[in-house]
Amino acid sequence: MYGNLIDALPSVLSLGNLLAVVVGVVAGICVGALPGLSATMAISVLIPFTFGMDPLVALGMMAGIYNGAMYGGSIPAVLLRIPGTPAAVATSFDGYPMAQQGRGGYALQVAVVSSALGGIASALVLMLLAPPLAKVTLLFGPTEIFWVAVFGMSAIVFLLGGDVIKGLISAAFGVFVSLVGADTISGAERYTFGHLELLDGINIVVLLVGLYALPPAIGLLEEIRDFDTENTGRLNTTSIWKAIPGMLKYWKTWVRSSIIGVFVGILPGAGGSMAAFLSYNEARRASKNPDDWGKGEPEGVAASETSNNADTAAALIPALTLGIPGTAVAAVMLGGLLIHGLQPGPMLFRDNPEIVFGFMWQFLFAAILLIFLGGALATNSFAQVLRLPRPLLGAIIISLVFIGVYSINGRMFDVYLMLGFGLIGYFMDKLKFPLPPVVLGLILGGFAEQNLRLALRIGGGNWDILASSPTAKVLIGMILLVILSPVFSRLMRARKAKRVAE
Repeated sequence: MYGNLIDALPSVLSLGNLLAVVVGVVAGICVGALPGLSATMAISVLIPFTFGMDPLVALGMMAGIYNGAMYGGSIPAVLLRIPGTPAAVATSFDGYPMAQQGRGGYALQVAVVSSALGGIASALVLMLLAPPLAKVTLLFGPTEIFWVAVFGMSAIVFLLGGDVIKGLISAAFGVFVSLVGADTISGAERYTFGHLELLDGINIVVLLVGLYALPPAIGLLEEIRDFDTENTGRLNTTSIWKAIPGMLKYWKTWVRSSIIGVFVGILPGAGGSMAAFLSYNEARRASKNPDDWGKGEPEGVAASETSNNADTAAALIPALTLGIPGTAVAAVMLGGLLIHGLQPGPMLFRDNPEIVFGFMWQFLFAAILLIFLGGALATNSFAQVLRLPRPLLGAIIISLVFIGVYSINGRMFDVYLMLGFGLIGYFMDKLKFPLPPVVLGLILGGFAEQNLRLALRIGGGNWDILASSPTAKVLIGMILLVILSPVFSRLMRARKAKRVAE
């Protein structure tokens, strides 16, 4: 089962693939250090430029960006109390007070070491759990795959938090986009409105770039806030190798936070923010001096950074084996796999083992590289990206987006389409509509439709076939549980409030 994992190692160790991971980590740290930008946006911008690349090189850059951005978010969180990414909010609780006390350099060293350890734990879990899970899912037929797709969409809508109605509308929009183009079975045109460019459907990269890259870039153009970066050049850091022995006392926090991060990462729709807050609270509860937390306790930085990095590779376990991404970044990465002709799911492990297992190694190497690339000198350098004029940065990103989308098919139609999705994404963001269900709807909508029609053909048009196997019944039960979970949660909160009132 793990033979393919060893076989994939030599190709990952080639110079080109290693260089791709290094470039990805550096770019990810820079992106994460800029408040308002995220790994999701960076990978969305990158994807169009990877068409001509070897899939492993492209995936290596994505793995590097993901890991790098999760650590990079801690830099402004510590130095300015402005989280670079949502997952770094908990890091600012103790990181910023440490910076005010002149220990900002040590806080960032704790952050980078904890991030690396969390990422390593997550990559190892991905390597150990994904292959056996993929082997089990190979036994699934069209009926089970259809229910898995429905489970993925319902999980991201109902477990993401926030307004369920808005989540459903977002998912329905994604499914609608997946229907555009020629019917794969009958050949009939669907929602093309006479445009030949839409016959092959809407390229997922156009949608991803429009939804995830354009709105934050427009936000940068609107940004008039100037960050006080006066203190970012004075971190008072020593060598990270001299600092590591003093951090070994946090080993219990590292282990506990890694377990929490991996568990949360596997859950669809949870994400690094939830992992960081859960881990921070658990570490504080277990601490001998909880009153010092929030006033500059390095263990608080260790807890949040370990867990928000431990969810990175773990989020790819359901994504790679079932085609269900655990986070928005994982959803975008699924798009990256699709444009290279790689269909996420159990068949990926059978048809392209060298790529999927190589991708796992790249996650591990990216996490290890964080320690080397996030040391004292590097962190001082990365902190300087905060000085970049933000409107200029927004203009550069928009230019890159235009070039990247145009290069897909060499036609302006895709650019206009991307602009349309960008406007939709911008207003969805302003109106608090979640974006991950749109991507899930696009990826899983067509997948669910194909397998539903195939299952019905096998069953001679009898709908009973959808609940004929024990696995299908279990999946239906899980879907009902996910759909009803907000109701249960509301009832429990109401009961608790009633007890408190009494």
